[in-house]
Amino acid sequence: MALSAACRCLLDAVHRAPGDYPMGQEGDVLTVEFTVMGIPCIGLNGGPIFPHSEAFSFQVATDDQAETDRLWDAIIGNGGQASQCGRCKDRWGVSWQITPRALIAAISDPDPAAARRAFGAMMGMGMGMGKIDVAAIEAAR
Repeated sequence: MALSAACRCLLDAVHRAPGDYPMGQEGDVLTVEFTVMGIPCIGLNGGPIFPHSEAFSFQVATDDQAETDRLWDAIIGNGGQASQCGRCKDRWGVSWQITPRALIAAISDPDPAAARRAFGAMMGMGMGMGKIDVAAIEAAR
């Protein structure tokens, strides 16, 4: 499964440098316009002084474990890698948070004890290398 099909990501335009410049040369990619889940975005080639970090990530809310698995597996299976707390990185180093809606509901539970148990379950699984397990969250709640 292609990443774009799994995440509804579209590449809209690629803009290249029309001439040489201090940090690059003619033909280098300057900006990329893309759409992620219906949201228009622009990526700027800042060069090596601005690397990707987990300080920025796309968060994708999922409806169930099947959707969580499908998106996670598409990113990981396309050259990405697992990270912590439901995050993974795609093959370009961009971070994604594949977040089941059940997790948000559980850690926002009006019962503080239930919210604490769900949060503890998430931290127990999320600090390892893997996706969020909806059944474990719901069982903890």
